Amino acid sequence: QVQLVESGGGLVQAGGSLRLSCAASGRTFSNYAMGWFRQAPGKEREFVATIGWSGGRTSYADPVKGRFTISRDSAKNTMYLQMNSLKPEDTAVYYCAASKGLLIRLWPYEYDYWGQGTQVTVSS
Repeated sequence: QVQLVESGGGLVQAGGSLRLSCAASGRTFSNYAMGWFRQAPGKEREFVATIGWSGGRTSYADPVKGRFTISRDSAKNTMYLQMNSLKPEDTAVYYCAASKGLLIRLWPYEYDYWGQGTQVTVSS
């Protein structure tokens, strides 16, 4: 079992920045690929970014490329999502997830563990 806890969400003006954190516990953090997803009201959960077990490979959804950066710190068992140049359309609940596979994962069904989510609201 892996327990995931997100933090760092909040209210920010358009153009601002936030850094989300995902603290993992329960199993060896470096054995899992990790990802961020988001879900806006009335919409399906969508992929945001993913990072492989070593941190050497990442992938991003097109709407966030060039603005968001995913990273992980195995010493701290924590994954991050640095979000810059935020837009109102980035408003959503952001979830972190862990996959038993080592490589990057793009789809929700590929993940085995999920956090409770943290709200990000971007005002215009």
